[in-house]
Amino acid sequence: QVQLVESGGGLVQTGGSLRLSCAASERTFSGYHMGWFRQAPGKEREFVAAMSESNSTYYADSVKGRFTISRDNVKNTVYLRMNSLKPEDTAVYYCAADASRWGTKAVLYDYWGQGTQVTVSS
Repeated sequence: QVQLVESGGGLVQTGGSLRLSCAASERTFSGYHMGWFRQAPGKEREFVAAMSESNSTYYADSVKGRFTISRDNVKNTVYLRMNSLKPEDTAVYYCAADASRWGTKAVLYDYWGQGTQVTVSS
């Protein structure tokens, strides 16, 4: 069982930056595919970014060029650097992990964190 704990959310003005962190409990973290998703009030959970165990990355069109996913396998942590934030980025951001699958669909990931709130003021 992999436990994921997100941190780094908060309130930021339009155009600002935040870095989210997701710490994993799993010693074999380097073998896991990781993803970031977000859910705004009244909306479905949507894909943001993903990184495979071999460090391939994929981004949603809405965040491409502004967000960067990265990982530190020594610290068992995946990051989401968010620049040029917009009010429409406001959501609860979730970290997800899976040992064998990755992609843009939430169902591909077996393990989820509790989420961290990101609020972008206009």
